[in-house]
Amino acid sequence: MALILDPTMKAQAAKGPSPEAGDVILDGDTPGFARDVIEASMHVPVIVDFWAPWCGPCKQLTPALEKLVRQAGGLVRLVKINIDENQNLAAQLRIQSVPTVYAFVGGQPVDAFVGAQPESQLRAFIDRLTAGAEAPIDQALDAARDALDNGDPTTAQQIYAELLNQDPTNPKAVAGMVRALVAQGDAVSARQLLDGLSAELRRNAEIAAAASAVELAEQSQETGDIAALRSRVAADGGDHQARYDLAVALFAGGKPAEAIDELIESVRRDRTWSDEEARKQLVKIFDALGPTDPLTVTARRRLSSILFS
Repeated sequence: MALILDPTMKAQAAKGPSPEAGDVILDGDTPGFARDVIEASMHVPVIVDFWAPWCGPCKQLTPALEKLVRQAGGLVRLVKINIDENQNLAAQLRIQSVPTVYAFVGGQPVDAFVGAQPESQLRAFIDRLTAGAEAPIDQALDAARDALDNGDPTTAQQIYAELLNQDPTNPKAVAGMVRALVAQGDAVSARQLLDGLSAELRRNAEIAAAASAVELAEQSQETGDIAALRSRVAADGGDHQARYDLAVALFAGGKPAEAIDELIESVRRDRTWSDEEARKQLVKIFDALGPTDPLTVTARRRLSSILFS
């Protein structure tokens, strides 16, 4: 690397305590550089972002780095250095333009780039530093998902809540929290959570799928008696509204397979009924169940065979 470290920096690294484990993003300065970067990089890779308030590309790069470092969940740290306030340090480290980003491992620079980069390149940069290790946040997400899949939404909610305290914009944690609330019968809180999200987050595919679960839960509050609806459908197979209401009631009653059967039968009889409402309801159920659920996989094939026959 072209970066040459002053020997005094290495000596100063032993002075003073290292940053706390939770401080994954710091505003650095000249006095703390040895501690926050050199010493800290002995334990975890440290990314150093040299920036300036007047730098346009910095305003794009720094938030993107912060987002990805938070998502890494402790596998890497970020130290931001304002070169206007730390001119001697910038000169000593030969920073010629901003943004300039260095990565330190074991007290030494191991990678670098200059200028704003797309998120895909930033992810690759961090992946090289972490050697593909699974971040603690990913481990927690896996644990929460397992709890939810195994019928323990209370534990899942607790894990998701902790994750959202660390990063309120993590889409997997937001979607998981929504699903955990729905699984506990609290569609009202799930809706409030969704309504409080930014437009960008609501467009996320996982969150949009979780929103379908909320919509289905809200619909279930208006369902009729399953036995009465079955009688109406048996008396008139062409009564699509009764069949649709029966499907909603069945799904709300914990019978998703039967709900899917009724909706597919409605599509088979008249796919255009009520502006394709039966097909749209099927899509909501697929989103609520998840793309890998066996019911979703099988039902999608059945639906496709009807639509494209």
